[in-house]
Amino acid sequence: AGMMGKNHARVLSSLEGVDFVAVVDELGDPHGVRGQATLLTSLDDLSSMNVDFAVVATPTSSHEEVATWLFGSGIHALIEKPVSAGASSARKILESSEKSSRLGAVGHIERFNPAIRELKNRLIDGEIGDVFQIATRRQGSFPSRIGDVGVTKDLATHDIDLTMWISGSDYAHVFAQSAHKSGREHEDMISVSGRLANGVIVNHVVNWLSPMKERVVVVTGDKGTFVADTLTGDLTLHENGAFGVDWESFATFRGVTEGNVTRFAFAKKEPLRSELEGFRDAIVLGGTDYVSLAEGVRVVEVADAILTSSVSGMVQFL
Repeated sequence: AGMMGKNHARVLSSLEGVDFVAVVDELGDPHGVRGQATLLTSLDDLSSMNVDFAVVATPTSSHEEVATWLFGSGIHALIEKPVSAGASSARKILESSEKSSRLGAVGHIERFNPAIRELKNRLIDGEIGDVFQIATRRQGSFPSRIGDVGVTKDLATHDIDLTMWISGSDYAHVFAQSAHKSGREHEDMISVSGRLANGVIVNHVVNWLSPMKERVVVVTGDKGTFVADTLTGDLTLHENGAFGVDWESFATFRGVTEGNVTRFAFAKKEPLRSELEGFRDAIVLGGTDYVSLAEGVRVVEVADAILTSSVSGMVQFL
């Protein structure tokens, strides 16, 4: 189940109202995730366990097989992101969930980051007025986990999801350029520009070739700019200044002036805990605080369009 599975196991085993009963891993338990749980080596062994829900933290290429088995067995499933490696496979997972009337969610964990939550609430409250632009930067060194997808599916999918969530809008079109610099099969660097259906301009800079770790979302509106740092969970507001500029050299400039800069204080709960609590509450109480399979499918469709654009050199309309 890998490192992500290990983190899920840690939170699940201490989650109120949840009994962490089993781990399924055909390799045994190389990461030591099981704790008090029963270790199973095949999905079929899970049938007799009377399980309500499962977390799928297997390689992306196996998500369709595992998720459809779970739904078909009457088990709700939270599937790590991306929901699947391609859009058609992702849609099959969604269909399987609908057919079995089981709840499916996708582990787009950045949506549960406290800085992103705070950002979304303040955008809804109109604190920076009309939003013009959303720019994200997600850079760092190559992840030690061995990915069966490139940087677009592995990392940019975070930014695609949270951009649609905080804006409340879908993508209209994307244009992308990618590079293969580390000799791997998949792209390790991508630069995306696009526009949302509501007219907001978007940019995503994503790579795993940088020694500088950065996870930043910058949202610019007519009253100011929010900067959310999901590494630290901080949210900062740069307000447009309300005072006039009388210094001579600026006399011809008609743009904004710098105003107050505020870094907000708010509760910083672990995103993974928030995500798993949200899914638990969705199953038990019918709550809505989770990333739906339909949303997860859309993220993969946008990621596919980004990859198509990067190969063809053409804008892709969604």
